[in-house]
Amino acid sequence: MSSTRQLHDLGQSLWLDQITRTLLSSGTLSRYIRELAVTGLTSNPTIFDEAIRGSDAYDETIRAQARAGKSGEALFFEVALEDLRAAADLFRPVYDAGAGRDGWVSLEVSPLLADDTAGTIKSAAQLHARAQRPNLFIKIPGTPAGLPAIEESIFAGVPINITLLFSHQQYLAAAEAYLRGIERRLAAGRDPRVGSVASLFVSRWDVAVKDKVAPALRNRLGVAVGTRSYRAYRELLASARWQRLAARGAWPQRLLFASTGTKDPAASDVLYIEALAAPDTIDTMPEKTLLAFADHGRVGTPLPADRGDPELAEFSRAGIDLDALALTLQRQGAASFTKSWQDLMQCVASKGEQLAKVASA
Repeated sequence: MSSTRQLHDLGQSLWLDQITRTLLSSGTLSRYIRELAVTGLTSNPTIFDEAIRGSDAYDETIRAQARAGKSGEALFFEVALEDLRAAADLFRPVYDAGAGRDGWVSLEVSPLLADDTAGTIKSAAQLHARAQRPNLFIKIPGTPAGLPAIEESIFAGVPINITLLFSHQQYLAAAEAYLRGIERRLAAGRDPRVGSVASLFVSRWDVAVKDKVAPALRNRLGVAVGTRSYRAYRELLASARWQRLAARGAWPQRLLFASTGTKDPAASDVLYIEALAAPDTIDTMPEKTLLAFADHGRVGTPLPADRGDPELAEFSRAGIDLDALALTLQRQGAASFTKSWQDLMQCVASKGEQLAKVASA
């Protein structure tokens, strides 16, 4: 049995943190679903920037949308939704078979809305309505401004992938927003089945401390944070509060491990995948990491739900302020996505201008 199938059978979903039009049109994504047990897909501004910038596969759509008078964000979302609708259709059998547990794709709201709660709520509702696919998550960052937008969006019935979480405290704040949204739906007599995942970013922890800790501690912090967050997740699922909601039909908000591509060339390229193999979770990984794990990854003992966190104490003793660093990583992540978004808008505009010149020549 393949390692990817073993991980799937353990109870962890493998999602692909990648999308390109070629991945869809070539049949590669279909093959990953069929052969590597991939059951979902995530995207972000950086992924789309690289996809559009590095290919002519989007030229026809960009040209047509520009002729229709679209530009900037409006044009980009048409391009992105075209890809994500196709991906959602590929995963729809998984979504239907699992009653919404799996088979999702994700689209992020504009990072320029990071501090705009009302704007985020409006954009999330509009994008999900435009997608016309039940298995499409809208990604909202779990920032102070994002949390109330998440609660309101869940209450409105919009499925949400909560992104940019970096600690178990941030995860719990995101889970609280989800729970409140579901509780309000029940109080209003609405269906409590609204999909959500909470995305914990892993590898950026190790990048942030690599020059601040002894060699023995390198490439260990991300796994330690993931382990602590998994414990918090399992404790929440066992809580009386969640059990009451589950008894009334609510879907669990699953913990998703994100940013799982190894950044240190001296470390194993499947470090985070192997270490964070945990039932009832999701691991979204870049295509390169997926193929590496399929080639030589190993599934060992699953992550225990009640494991302590002595390694976090080691980092604290080494002078790492974990709470402060979590906030810094979240702010840096938001800033990084904003920069990628600006690059993406520039790329789309540049391509549109180039294609217009060719058409008029």
